[in-house]
Amino acid sequence: MPIFQDSNGLAVKFFIQKDLPQETQAELCETITSLGGRVEAKVPRQGYILVQPGTVEEERLRHCWTKSDRPDRYFVPWTYVDACKVAGMLLKQLFIENGAPIPMHIHSSIANVNARSTLSYRIVHSGGDPHASLLSARVILADPNTNVFNVLVKEYQGVPDKYIESYLWVKKCIEKGAVVYTPVVYKNPGGRRPGEERTQFTEQDEQNLCKWIAAKIPYKETGGRTGNRLYQQLCELSGDPEYAWVSRHTWQSWRERYKKHSARLDHVIALIVDEKKTMPGEKGQYGYVRQPEEKTKRARRKKTKDIEFSPDEFSRDANGMVLLPTAPSSINHVAPSGSQSLQQAMGPLQTLADVGNAYSAIVPPPPAVPPPPAVPPPPAVPPPPAVPLDRSNIRRSPDEEEMEDNDEGTEWAVRVGNAPPPTWAKRKASDDDIEEANKRPCLQQEPGADPLPSTNGGEPVPLPTAALIAIANMHVIDQGIRDIAKDFRFTLGEVQEYYDKCGDMGMTRTRFQRMREQLEKFKDDFD
Repeated sequence: MPIFQDSNGLAVKFFIQKDLPQETQAELCETITSLGGRVEAKVPRQGYILVQPGTVEEERLRHCWTKSDRPDRYFVPWTYVDACKVAGMLLKQLFIENGAPIPMHIHSSIANVNARSTLSYRIVHSGGDPHASLLSARVILADPNTNVFNVLVKEYQGVPDKYIESYLWVKKCIEKGAVVYTPVVYKNPGGRRPGEERTQFTEQDEQNLCKWIAAKIPYKETGGRTGNRLYQQLCELSGDPEYAWVSRHTWQSWRERYKKHSARLDHVIALIVDEKKTMPGEKGQYGYVRQPEEKTKRARRKKTKDIEFSPDEFSRDANGMVLLPTAPSSINHVAPSGSQSLQQAMGPLQTLADVGNAYSAIVPPPPAVPPPPAVPPPPAVPPPPAVPLDRSNIRRSPDEEEMEDNDEGTEWAVRVGNAPPPTWAKRKASDDDIEEANKRPCLQQEPGADPLPSTNGGEPVPLPTAALIAIANMHVIDQGIRDIAKDFRFTLGEVQEYYDKCGDMGMTRTRFQRMREQLEKFKDDFD
């Protein structure tokens, strides 16, 4: 069945406020029609009037069309249609009393903003008014998990027609389809009601009470028979079938019964104890607990007194360190004649380290041992002289042997081991390069740094000359990779990565030359 149809299959009538935007009115008409409802051009006798809350037109419509003889005519916000669509049902106008919305107040104890918004949304679409003040509201919605809730209940419990409800109360009413306030439950303030007779103590009650006291406190001298806890424990056993008789009286009544008749009941208790031969301190008696375990006491450390040592009792080891005397008889000795007492010379000592330091100040240390002579550093090894390349000694790989007839094998020879670089990889330093290197300022060597390279064990050469020597001795393959990266403007890592894959310097140069040619063909964006 569509949402906007009653049990008889008739369409629910709606009237839309005329000054709403045309787009809003068109959407409302489409939604109402699709859900089985009907939009009327005039205010219906029975149905819903969709208004914009807080406008002048809404006040006019309420003033003109709110009549007590038309109880089935409801004023709802225009969002009511979407709320019914989301809920999947026609929301009843529950929170209406005598044709007017029930004023409600959402208390600040509901701190969650989303919860307050959802609560107000549900109240409005169910006919209530969630914007009432604290004094004018009939229902105050608060958070029951706060202390404010109990304060509100005590404050307004004597005010008629004012209710304090939980924020979940709105949802429960909507689910039930009716407004049901939390009922008031009578709480017994205590005491006997007028005309009600008191439960009298029987002989069996006294006998049971004496047995309980005899088991818990067999001897009156220990005390505790008139305390509260003894009788509270008795009433806590009311759930036990063996102690069902306890529920006949309260623990206060049991206690008062013993206090008033203690002289007579103590005699009965003594007979029961003599019969059962109960000994004090048996397990289960009231007031007796397990003795706590004894804690072991830790011995305190005694403070060491000031002692005196004789300088003769000190000795030194091979490294010149002062050794303390080992014999206990050396304490309180006096220094030899002509010398001052060590105790008088250095005052009271706190630690053994202070004793050693003080004695070191009096007894001169042994003569210092001269350090061993320094070993001269080994002479610098000159770089090996350049040897002309002998291609006959180069071991060729199987692939090169198969390509023996190809001319590229001799043209692009590769350096193997410690052999000199091939002729194609040699780069002679021009006079301009040497002159430019000599013009560079010679850096000063920092103290403690490694010595600069020298030529044949002589004086250190300047930094530019050392740089040229390092460049000359650089690995041929690394220099070839640097040249390719510089000529075709690629990073050294890109050239190195491709060379590691192919292993051919000529193929590497050809590839990056073609890549640069392809990049040059692209036009610039600003052209």
